[in-house]
Amino acid sequence: MLPSTPCLPDALYTAAQVRDLDARLIAAGTPGFELMQRAAHATWRAVRRQWPQERVLTVLAGRGNNAGDGYLVAELAERAGWQVEILAVADPASLVGDAAQACAQARACGVAIWPWANHRSLEGIVVDALLGTGLSGDVRGPYVYAIEAINQSGLPVVSVDIPSGLCADTGRVLGCAVQADLTVSYIGLKLGLFTAQGPDCVGQLVFDDLQADPVIVAQMPPVATRLDIVNLPRLHARKPTAHKGQFGRVLVIGGDSGMGGAALLSAESALRSGAGMVSLATRVEHLSAALVRIPEVMTSGVSSANQLMALTEAASVLVVGPGLGQTGWSRSLLSAAAGTPKPQVWDADALNLLATGTVRLPAGSVITPHPGEAARLLGISTAQVQADRAGSARALAHQFETICLLKGAGTLIAAPDGRLALCDRVHPAMATAGLGDVLAGLLGALLAQGLSAWDAACLGAWLHACAGEIQGERGRGLAASDLVPTIRQLLEEHTPCQK
Repeated sequence: MLPSTPCLPDALYTAAQVRDLDARLIAAGTPGFELMQRAAHATWRAVRRQWPQERVLTVLAGRGNNAGDGYLVAELAERAGWQVEILAVADPASLVGDAAQACAQARACGVAIWPWANHRSLEGIVVDALLGTGLSGDVRGPYVYAIEAINQSGLPVVSVDIPSGLCADTGRVLGCAVQADLTVSYIGLKLGLFTAQGPDCVGQLVFDDLQADPVIVAQMPPVATRLDIVNLPRLHARKPTAHKGQFGRVLVIGGDSGMGGAALLSAESALRSGAGMVSLATRVEHLSAALVRIPEVMTSGVSSANQLMALTEAASVLVVGPGLGQTGWSRSLLSAAAGTPKPQVWDADALNLLATGTVRLPAGSVITPHPGEAARLLGISTAQVQADRAGSARALAHQFETICLLKGAGTLIAAPDGRLALCDRVHPAMATAGLGDVLAGLLGALLAQGLSAWDAACLGAWLHACAGEIQGERGRGLAASDLVPTIRQLLEEHTPCQK
């Protein structure tokens, strides 16, 4: 049942790092034009696989090496007998170096090259070879209209290396960006392809390392690691003599009046994810519902922080925030939890109260903000968080000296020491309430079973997202509780309980 994944590397880089790799490969003896030819062949192979019945190709070319790749793709299509034309948004006479050579080669092969005009219709498969990874400011001039024409054409679109207008480092759309059906990326995967608005623009992602020397590539430390089944942490198998006391006791604190369901979801998730024991501290009025739904969870009705102390002393891990609210009751319970020197997972209203600056997190903890909560914690806008998700996650990890799991498309896990991981599994059906409560309980259970905060966050994010993908295949109407049995099965397949 473990979901399949595209054959993509784990290392993610910034645009500057990939340009540096390109320069190192050239310095080591691979001519730049040869790398450009390899990129064109990789794109051409991907186009033929994706659209085997097509025989018409239109290339929109800008300037620089991105345009050079496009000119060479057009040459390959022309040689294969396709109907091909290049619409040059930048004057071909302005091209230099390898890009100029690529243009000359396409022209010599007989490819028709025309100046682009926004009244000219596009045909067949559209190749986006407008702007590469070097774009920093918003898209300007004729490129805006060219991108609009591509997006409004309704035709299949392949982007060379990265969709034009997408920031390679952050995944932010720089004013406007091509909405590709297929993106073929080279040498090193860029972080921005996977996070923020990147997934909306990239379409299917194909990677080709252009036969880069692995020794040279290995010398470049990636900016982030893409989580995959081969690099995920694992729990230890359990001995035949195992007992519940060896696998921790998770205490879920939350469920203010009218919000008991969130705490129940979190407690059920912790239970089904392997915690030895699970307790729940919630409002008294939620006791009956908890006993009916999850009788295995030891539920206590608490009306003050004093009643919480015995429960926190018995617990090994605290999950704080699901349905917690922001009332006086909520604040008193959070304050008591903050004073407990044990690993904790803070979510939802625990984070909103943390943003007030009145409490601090214990060491070895995990925070799980969505972009709005991250914005409140950092004192910036949600748009600013989304404009640089990696920077925001790192800032939160540093500020609170904790592991930060920043939720959203391209979930990011950041550590105070600078480590950054990305989970690129996602399904749009996961846009529903309660999934964060399930994630918080899962993280608590993984911490209780002995994983570090970093490992728990990485494994938990991946299990949660993959469960969402599997359940999301059924379409709209996914409920948060649907994920719990799927997470349990995925965890068993990844890390069997017995040897």
